Amino acid sequence: MLVADPPLAAEYRELRARLAGLDIEAKAAELRRISLAVRRSVVEMIATAKLGHIGGDFSVTDILVTCFAGVLNLDPTRPHWEDRDRFVLSKGHCAASLYSTLAYCGFFPRSELATFMAPLSALNGHPNRVKVPGVETNSGPLGHGFPVATGAALAAKLDDKSWRTVVVLGDGEMQEGSNWEAAMTASHYELANLTAVVDRNRLQQGARTEETKSLEPFGDKWRAFGWELREVDGHDHVALLQALEPSTTGKPVAIVANTIKGKGVSFMEDRVEWHHKVPSPEQVRLALEELV
Repeated sequence: MLVADPPLAAEYRELRARLAGLDIEAKAAELRRISLAVRRSVVEMIATAKLGHIGGDFSVTDILVTCFAGVLNLDPTRPHWEDRDRFVLSKGHCAASLYSTLAYCGFFPRSELATFMAPLSALNGHPNRVKVPGVETNSGPLGHGFPVATGAALAAKLDDKSWRTVVVLGDGEMQEGSNWEAAMTASHYELANLTAVVDRNRLQQGARTEETKSLEPFGDKWRAFGWELREVDGHDHVALLQALEPSTTGKPVAIVANTIKGKGVSFMEDRVEWHHKVPSPEQVRLALEELV
């Protein structure tokens, strides 16, 4: 099992303290800097492993960085601290971006990122809670993370705890019926401590979501299920910080984060083949040139 990197954990605490004293624009600028570093590391991780889901990693990066570096109440040196906020990456195939974010927040040494998907590495293709600090639940089978997050939020409410639960889902994943059962359950129990963020990049494996199984009118569906809806640009750190504020209505919060698959690298953006394509050495060079 990986453990926290003390210098990085101290750096993370200093970052959080510094961000607390900044206005929202300055805070967002710091988060953009970290997001850029995460994307660069993801390119190298996937190129080395020759496996991964780089398009979805890039669409979700700004959401992950905003959650871990800007919003959630966490301590990398105490990953199982009872009063921590809970985070679930339901779209677990985008593990590279999660691992990089965790490493940049001090949960384990950044040097471990080079082992991504190598034999016996803790950094599997899908997150494993036993091996990786900061991972709350194993995820990857789509439609499972949201029900787990709903259960966590319900447990906090039953125990009168103040911690929050945030779950990030893919939009193609929202074609799974288990997610709508979770949405209905969360609304029924008035889980205002639960936030569901949908990485709405409009692409899934092989096709666009609307060609596979239409989700629209997507926002209306969340409202009909009794959620407080917030629609934002999923690459705008200011908008994400504002959207990730606690519920104002006593309802669970649904954030539809409109994103671009492959965001940040021009030849990957909004291209379905980059769902799980591996960049060539020349494409790695070009991608790193753009991610500056």
